[in-house]
Amino acid sequence: MALSRAQTNHGESLISSTFASRYVRAALPRFKIPEQSIPKEAAYQIINDELMLDGNPRLNLASFVTTWMEPECDKLIQNSINKNYVDMDEYPVTTELQNRCVNMIAHLFNAPIGDDETAVGVGTVGSSEAIMLAGLAFKRKWQNKMKAAGKPFDKPNIVTGANVQVCWEKFARYFEVELKEVKLREGYYVMDPEKAVELVDENTICVAAILGSTLNGEFEDVKMLNDLLVAKNAETGWDTPIHVDAASGGFIAPFIYPELEWDFRLPLVKSINVSGHKYGLVYAGVGWVVWRTKDDLPDELIFHINYLGADQPTFTLNFSKGSSQIIAQYYQLIRLGFEGYKDIMQNCRDNATVLREGIDKMGYFDIASKDSGVPLVAFSLKDSSRYTVFEVVESLRRFGWIVPAYTMPADAEHIAVMRVVIREDFSRGLAERLITDLNKVMGEMDTHAKKHVAAEPPVAKKTVHEIEKEVATYWRRLVDRKKSSLVC
Repeated sequence: MALSRAQTNHGESLISSTFASRYVRAALPRFKIPEQSIPKEAAYQIINDELMLDGNPRLNLASFVTTWMEPECDKLIQNSINKNYVDMDEYPVTTELQNRCVNMIAHLFNAPIGDDETAVGVGTVGSSEAIMLAGLAFKRKWQNKMKAAGKPFDKPNIVTGANVQVCWEKFARYFEVELKEVKLREGYYVMDPEKAVELVDENTICVAAILGSTLNGEFEDVKMLNDLLVAKNAETGWDTPIHVDAASGGFIAPFIYPELEWDFRLPLVKSINVSGHKYGLVYAGVGWVVWRTKDDLPDELIFHINYLGADQPTFTLNFSKGSSQIIAQYYQLIRLGFEGYKDIMQNCRDNATVLREGIDKMGYFDIASKDSGVPLVAFSLKDSSRYTVFEVVESLRRFGWIVPAYTMPADAEHIAVMRVVIREDFSRGLAERLITDLNKVMGEMDTHAKKHVAAEPPVAKKTVHEIEKEVATYWRRLVDRKKSSLVC
């Protein structure tokens, strides 16, 4: 019996393989919209095939961002992916869930509110937006105070450590605030509270402390900073406040370091941001910012709109945003509860300990991270004269592992480290596998280095400038800059 074949207007068989169709035989335009439509199956296959060349998110040990959620939460996300959160009147339940999250997080951070009182805060598109909003609130309060006193208000500054995320530099540049950074030093990779307070002057809108440095996971000493600032404020008559950037550590410290004082228990802490999409255990991107009291958020920053159906107060940089991650955050908070979060964070810490001990036993590395803090392991080569951390991480990629390598900020640029972030889905088995693969790579690097030394004269030790140039060259090999927008 002959097999009949239906034909399209183009003469193409409807039952032929996707890979035999004309749509995958020729390259599609990359920078202009194609003239003609293509079948949905072909469009899916073409895009899916390109995406296969992306790294595996769960093996991306550079990222703090959540890469796994339960299937039930995935369903909630998919079911709400078409909801625009800004339409509060149309989606009142979603708005209510956001308000519940704000209150849960405010209580978690020991905000001075009663059980039936409403906390002051908002969901954001990650901690970057949260930091912008907190910074704007500090700037406006400082300006209002200086205006009332008849003093100049055109040169605000913010004091923080050189270890801050780039979003703080963006805030300072975009909103015309001087960024006064406390330099780092070898062996001390967070802001020194004493040096920070020395930089404070009458134009300081706040001091920003980091609960969980991106560089090595360390918690800064917010309690010491608070005490030193209290004394300086009493001496000078100023009222310089503190913001805590708890993007990474805000969903860690309350559960496994409950005795640590870093939050609203300290009187000068006026606002805190945290990333729900990091250890809040939600996919990117959702963040949160909460204020100590209503007085810490100037009324003039809050907009009221009514063209979506009812009066809606809003304080955001973004207007439209998805509802999915807010709903997912609420799912995690009620699904896990305090004990569930505690179990996950303790497991992450235990797996970080296994990895730290395994790396330390190899004898090649100095550990730059601490036993407490964000569960990660940062480590540098004891001897970088024969090969660098950048060569080590490049060799690890052939096993599938994506591990970042970078130099420390000023004044510790001569230190180059690797960092492995331990997330919920990084199991004990994966930790042991990474140790095995890293050990194998180091053995190969040693063998190659010995052959290289035997064949060539010794190379002089690299300067800081040469190391920085090497970093830039390494990342350029991974990113085709000619074909990207260069905007992240």
